[in-house]
Amino acid sequence: MPALVSGIEPTPVLPLSYETREPRTRVRWVICGLLFFATTINYVDRAVIGVLKSTLQHDLHWTDQQYGHVVTVFQFAYAFGYLFAGGLMDRVGVRIGYALAVTLWSFAAMATGLARGLFSFAIARGALGLAEGGNFPAAVKTVAEWFPKKERALAAGLFNAGANIGAILTPAVVPWITLHYGWRAAFILTGAAGLFWLIGWLLLYHPPQQHPAVSPAELAHIRSDPPDPLVKIPWLQLLGIRSVWGVVISSSLTGPIFWFYLFWVPGFLYDRHGLNLKTMGPPLVTIYLISDIGSVLGGWFSSRLVKHGWNPISARKATMLICACCVIPVFFASRVSGLWTATLLISLAAAAHQAWVANIYTLVSDVLPRYTVSSVVGLQGFGGSIAAMGFTELVGWVLTRTHNYALPFAWAPCAYFLALLTLHTLLPRPFSGGGNHRGSP
Repeated sequence: MPALVSGIEPTPVLPLSYETREPRTRVRWVICGLLFFATTINYVDRAVIGVLKSTLQHDLHWTDQQYGHVVTVFQFAYAFGYLFAGGLMDRVGVRIGYALAVTLWSFAAMATGLARGLFSFAIARGALGLAEGGNFPAAVKTVAEWFPKKERALAAGLFNAGANIGAILTPAVVPWITLHYGWRAAFILTGAAGLFWLIGWLLLYHPPQQHPAVSPAELAHIRSDPPDPLVKIPWLQLLGIRSVWGVVISSSLTGPIFWFYLFWVPGFLYDRHGLNLKTMGPPLVTIYLISDIGSVLGGWFSSRLVKHGWNPISARKATMLICACCVIPVFFASRVSGLWTATLLISLAAAAHQAWVANIYTLVSDVLPRYTVSSVVGLQGFGGSIAAMGFTELVGWVLTRTHNYALPFAWAPCAYFLALLTLHTLLPRPFSGGGNHRGSP
């Protein structure tokens, strides 16, 4: 024992590893779970109309092009919802902003069940798109606030897996509701799910530094990256940053592809393989179950590369190159005769897309400060949705005249390689507090 001097015992020196002995909580993964469920509900509410496409066309006498117009209205509103929600989340925070978005889109989804014709459907779907645009800006900002860079891609992959779970649940649940209670009930009952999520969000979510269940050790882990530079970038000046244009252009190229899977593949299975409301469930569930695996694996793989010493940007781009290669076989989806061969080709491409998305969302927080993340994701989603509008109108026009799905399936592989080339050209080194804040290398 150390000697006493003047009756005072010296303060013991604690080992450097002492703080690691403090129990580390896992609240950040609970928050990730909330993001997962919100994204699941988000995709259920938007995917219902795709599963019911043939039913609505039969009952309401829509052509493929008229159906495409309704989807386009949703995408147009979604684009501006994405854009406005990004700035909103950065200003008011995700606790209030996310709650507002989910409340509004839940009521809009239920209102679709009350629509009577093409115009009222378009109004309801437009309101849904405007509100649903808040989901991804809020979720990506939450991940940036709750996770260090080495875990962000995995967290993004996990919450983004909710998109596929939503797409799985929709063909599993909606046909049953429709056959028993009608298609209007399908919109109303699925739309109400968001209101139950809202209760959990308001009870469980607080910022990490204010959360009563977060231990000091977990908070230190969350804040383990170097602090963001204290440089304010006005919203409009984001458009002068090269890395912002990199993710916006790449999302504009690849975003329409998943919209095509979501809104047009059920019709493809109906037209090309003779499936109906009762029989299309297994192929659609397969597509989105495999997509779910891709979302998680894509985030996990790039996170592992970062943990093994890769630069985060290099790790994301290497993973995205693998994703682009996995999309190539979907070129043959409209040319094969077997239902399950086509299903597996689309499944692989959809899985690659979701792995791609997990990494491109993470790239935003890799190269830009946390306080700009929602705004940049808003711009990113705006670009992707505007491009999806044009693609949807093109697909509707082509199918009305040719009834041939070859063109959209042929475009998909090209889109990812062009997007990767764009990212490689425009992404700078990670954002630093130095003099150049315009994103130039």
